Amino acid sequence: MHPRTWVILGDKRGDNGQVETIVDALGWPVERKYVHMKPEWVLGKPRYRPSLDHLDLSQSDELAAPWPDLIITVGRRPSMVALWVREQSGGHTKIALVGKPSGHMLDFSLVIASAENQMPPLKNFQPTTLPLMRISPADVAEEAAAWASRFATLKKPVIAFLVGGETNPFIMNREVAYELVSAARWVVEELGGTPYVTTSRRTTPEVVDVLRTDLPQQALLFEWSADAADNPYRALLGSADGFIVTGDSVSMMVEVIYLRKPLAIFPLPGGWLGRIDQYRRSFAHRLFNPRCETWFDRVRHSVARGVFYIDYFKILSATRDFRAFHRLLVEKGLAVWSGEPFREPSGELPDDVGVVVRRIESLFE
Repeated sequence: MHPRTWVILGDKRGDNGQVETIVDALGWPVERKYVHMKPEWVLGKPRYRPSLDHLDLSQSDELAAPWPDLIITVGRRPSMVALWVREQSGGHTKIALVGKPSGHMLDFSLVIASAENQMPPLKNFQPTTLPLMRISPADVAEEAAAWASRFATLKKPVIAFLVGGETNPFIMNREVAYELVSAARWVVEELGGTPYVTTSRRTTPEVVDVLRTDLPQQALLFEWSADAADNPYRALLGSADGFIVTGDSVSMMVEVIYLRKPLAIFPLPGGWLGRIDQYRRSFAHRLFNPRCETWFDRVRHSVARGVFYIDYFKILSATRDFRAFHRLLVEKGLAVWSGEPFREPSGELPDDVGVVVRRIESLFE
């Protein structure tokens, strides 16, 4: 008899994809509960607590007894709903949260977070190497086929530039844009290929302006907009010969990695504040590293747990160290640095999903 399981999903497709990856591997029935936010909380952050106040209940699925034994969810807003459900169940419901929690880590039965998140080594934490997001190879192949005639005329290799945007501790300014232009010229002059540059929702206007005016004439540029009807992103995933991805976007890197395509990481600067903040992130990485192989690691974990209990403002707990994540991908043979020769990924993909499923099953042993 499997535990009665709800999956609480919000409006972020990438987040939902991580949960669906777990559900596909879990092997038992689940009930999906889709929750919709009130307009002011689509982008705004509601005060974190067990609550439904941030939901548009008229557009959300019904949340009523019988209450579940287990909830799998992701993100700040859906996790608030999960905490509310647990209250209604009298504390019976267990919650497995994907990603770093916005609230207290011990509010959850299980926290599942990938290597860029620096989480204290508590008993309810399950680290993974990569985020659990997936992109359907069938969907990618379908888009690639639909765009085949447009890619057929481009000089090979086609190198996709996936440009993200400003995310702490990184900045994205005109200097970064000029470096992207230089990388595009390298593709043309050294590789004899075609740079295909795509921006995203977070790409700053000044970067878009530089790309629009300074990219070599052989380059193609797609400027992201919410109503764009001809976004080449998935077609590029299926058709490009290599990828250069800006260092802020873990999700785009991971999608390329899961498709086993050549990936180069384009590092971003941090500005003077970002450089100072990087010391904090690097210290958190050294302290919270989940490796536990030596006596020193065991002592370090004891210290890390102590720090967690006094770190009320989360100065160290649940921060993200993007640079450490980049180094991990390069060390594992899954990526190279931008400017280095592209190579086929040689590293093995970790069995993160299998480990997570076993941890969830253990909640009911």
